[in-house]
Amino acid sequence: MNGLTWNIMLALIWVAMTGNFTGSGLAIGFLLGYLLLGVTLRDVPRFSGYIRKVPRVIRFLFFFIKELVRSNFRVAYDVLTPTDYMRPGVIAVPLEAHTDGEITLLANLISLTPGTLSLDVSTDRRVLYVHMMYLDDPEAAREEIKYFEKRVLELLR
Repeated sequence: MNGLTWNIMLALIWVAMTGNFTGSGLAIGFLLGYLLLGVTLRDVPRFSGYIRKVPRVIRFLFFFIKELVRSNFRVAYDVLTPTDYMRPGVIAVPLEAHTDGEITLLANLISLTPGTLSLDVSTDRRVLYVHMMYLDDPEAAREEIKYFEKRVLELLR
Protein backbone atom coordinates (compact mmCIF):
# COMPACT_ATOMS: atom_id res chain seq x y z
CA MET A 1 0.00 0.00 0.00
CA ASN A 2 1.13 3.53 -0.65
CA GLY A 3 1.32 6.41 1.80
CA LEU A 4 -2.03 7.94 0.86
CA THR A 5 -3.84 4.66 1.50
CA TRP A 6 -2.18 4.32 4.89
CA ASN A 7 -3.01 7.92 5.73
CA ILE A 8 -6.68 7.45 4.82
CA MET A 9 -6.83 4.26 6.88
CA LEU A 10 -5.32 6.05 9.88
CA ALA A 11 -7.82 8.89 9.46
CA LEU A 12 -10.72 6.44 9.37
CA ILE A 13 -9.39 4.66 12.44
CA TRP A 14 -9.18 8.03 14.21
CA VAL A 15 -12.77 8.87 13.27
CA ALA A 16 -13.97 5.46 14.45
CA MET A 17 -12.08 5.69 17.76
CA THR A 18 -13.25 9.21 18.58
CA GLY A 19 -16.79 8.78 17.29
CA ASN A 20 -16.51 12.16 15.57
CA PHE A 21 -17.95 11.29 12.13
CA THR A 22 -17.64 14.77 10.63
CA GLY A 23 -15.45 16.38 8.02
CA SER A 24 -13.41 18.13 10.68
CA GLY A 25 -12.89 14.85 12.54
CA LEU A 26 -11.69 13.22 9.34
CA ALA A 27 -9.38 16.18 8.60
CA ILE A 28 -7.88 15.96 12.10
CA GLY A 29 -7.41 12.22 11.66
CA PHE A 30 -5.78 12.78 8.28
CA LEU A 31 -3.40 15.36 9.74
CA LEU A 32 -2.50 13.15 12.70
CA GLY A 33 -2.02 10.16 10.38
CA TYR A 34 0.24 12.23 8.15
CA LEU A 35 2.32 13.34 11.14
CA LEU A 36 2.52 9.76 12.40
CA LEU A 37 3.65 8.47 8.99
CA GLY A 38 6.11 11.34 8.67
CA VAL A 39 7.75 10.58 12.01
CA THR A 40 7.78 6.80 11.85
CA LEU A 41 8.36 6.09 8.15
CA ARG A 42 10.39 9.03 6.89
CA ASP A 43 13.34 6.79 5.98
CA VAL A 44 11.27 4.25 4.03
CA PRO A 45 11.72 5.16 0.34
CA ARG A 46 8.18 4.38 -0.80
CA PHE A 47 6.69 6.59 1.93
CA SER A 48 9.22 9.43 1.79
CA GLY A 49 7.86 10.52 -1.63
CA TYR A 50 4.38 10.77 -0.16
CA ILE A 51 5.63 12.70 2.86
CA ARG A 52 7.28 15.26 0.55
CA LYS A 53 4.36 15.47 -1.88
CA VAL A 54 1.60 16.45 0.59
CA PRO A 55 3.12 19.88 1.43
CA ARG A 56 3.56 20.50 -2.31
CA VAL A 57 -0.12 19.74 -2.91
CA ILE A 58 -1.16 22.08 -0.09
CA ARG A 59 1.11 24.88 -1.38
CA PHE A 60 -0.26 24.40 -4.88
CA LEU A 61 -3.85 24.54 -3.65
CA PHE A 62 -3.19 27.84 -1.89
CA PHE A 63 -1.39 29.16 -4.99
CA PHE A 64 -4.25 28.15 -7.29
CA ILE A 65 -6.92 29.59 -4.98
CA LYS A 66 -4.98 32.87 -4.85
CA GLU A 67 -4.78 32.98 -8.66
CA LEU A 68 -8.45 32.07 -8.95
CA VAL A 69 -9.54 34.84 -6.58
CA ARG A 70 -7.25 37.37 -8.23
CA SER A 71 -8.55 36.64 -11.71
CA ASN A 72 -12.17 36.61 -10.47
CA PHE A 73 -11.72 40.08 -9.01
CA ARG A 74 -10.18 41.37 -12.24
CA VAL A 75 -13.05 40.05 -14.37
CA ALA A 76 -15.68 41.22 -11.85
CA TYR A 77 -14.15 44.69 -11.76
CA ASP A 78 -14.26 44.87 -15.54
CA VAL A 79 -17.89 43.74 -15.59
CA LEU A 80 -18.99 46.21 -12.90
CA THR A 81 -17.24 49.30 -14.25
CA PRO A 82 -18.55 51.17 -17.29
CA THR A 83 -15.17 51.17 -19.04
CA ASP A 84 -13.90 48.03 -20.76
CA TYR A 85 -10.34 47.21 -19.81
CA MET A 86 -10.21 44.09 -21.97
CA ARG A 87 -7.51 43.63 -24.54
CA PRO A 88 -8.15 40.08 -25.75
CA GLY A 89 -5.52 38.11 -27.57
CA VAL A 90 -4.02 34.70 -28.15
CA ILE A 91 -0.48 33.82 -27.12
CA ALA A 92 1.67 30.78 -27.81
CA VAL A 93 3.37 29.39 -24.70
CA PRO A 94 6.26 26.95 -25.15
CA LEU A 95 5.76 23.93 -22.92
CA GLU A 96 8.13 22.07 -20.66
CA ALA A 97 5.37 19.56 -19.87
CA HIS A 98 5.79 16.36 -21.86
CA THR A 99 3.13 13.85 -20.87
CA ASP A 100 -0.53 14.02 -21.75
CA GLY A 101 -1.45 14.21 -18.07
CA GLU A 102 0.81 17.20 -17.40
CA ILE A 103 -0.44 19.08 -20.45
CA THR A 104 -4.08 18.26 -19.71
CA LEU A 105 -3.85 19.36 -16.08
CA LEU A 106 -2.10 22.59 -17.03
CA ALA A 107 -4.61 23.38 -19.79
CA ASN A 108 -7.59 22.64 -17.54
CA LEU A 109 -6.28 24.73 -14.65
CA ILE A 110 -5.61 27.62 -17.03
CA SER A 111 -9.15 27.33 -18.39
CA LEU A 112 -10.60 27.27 -14.86
CA THR A 113 -9.25 30.71 -14.06
CA PRO A 114 -11.55 33.45 -15.40
CA GLY A 115 -10.11 35.49 -18.24
CA THR A 116 -8.01 32.69 -19.71
CA LEU A 117 -8.86 29.77 -21.94
CA SER A 118 -6.64 27.04 -23.33
CA LEU A 119 -7.38 26.78 -27.01
CA ASP A 120 -5.09 24.18 -28.51
CA VAL A 121 -1.84 22.28 -28.23
CA SER A 122 0.48 22.06 -31.21
CA THR A 123 0.79 18.71 -32.94
CA ASP A 124 4.29 18.19 -31.55
CA ARG A 125 2.96 19.05 -28.01
CA ARG A 126 5.54 21.76 -27.47
CA VAL A 127 3.28 24.84 -27.62
CA LEU A 128 0.04 25.66 -25.82
CA TYR A 129 -2.18 28.35 -27.31
CA VAL A 130 -4.02 30.41 -24.69
CA HIS A 131 -6.68 33.08 -25.17
CA MET A 132 -6.49 35.86 -22.59
CA MET A 133 -9.00 38.62 -21.92
CA TYR A 134 -6.33 40.98 -20.59
CA LEU A 135 -3.29 40.74 -22.82
CA ASP A 136 -1.56 44.03 -22.01
CA ASP A 137 1.95 42.61 -22.25
CA PRO A 138 2.27 39.29 -24.11
CA GLU A 139 5.70 38.51 -22.67
CA ALA A 140 4.54 39.10 -19.08
CA ALA A 141 1.47 36.93 -19.71
CA ARG A 142 3.68 34.19 -21.16
CA GLU A 143 5.94 34.35 -18.10
CA GLU A 144 2.92 34.14 -15.80
CA ILE A 145 1.70 30.99 -17.55
CA LYS A 146 5.23 29.54 -17.48
CA TYR A 147 5.29 30.09 -13.71
CA PHE A 148 1.92 28.36 -13.49
CA GLU A 149 3.36 25.47 -15.51
CA LYS A 150 6.39 25.30 -13.24
CA ARG A 151 4.11 24.95 -10.20
CA VAL A 152 2.08 22.20 -11.93
CA LEU A 153 5.21 20.29 -12.89
CA GLU A 154 6.60 20.64 -9.37
CA LEU A 155 3.41 19.03 -8.16
CA LEU A 156 3.41 16.16 -10.64
CA ARG A 157 7.08 15.24 -10.87
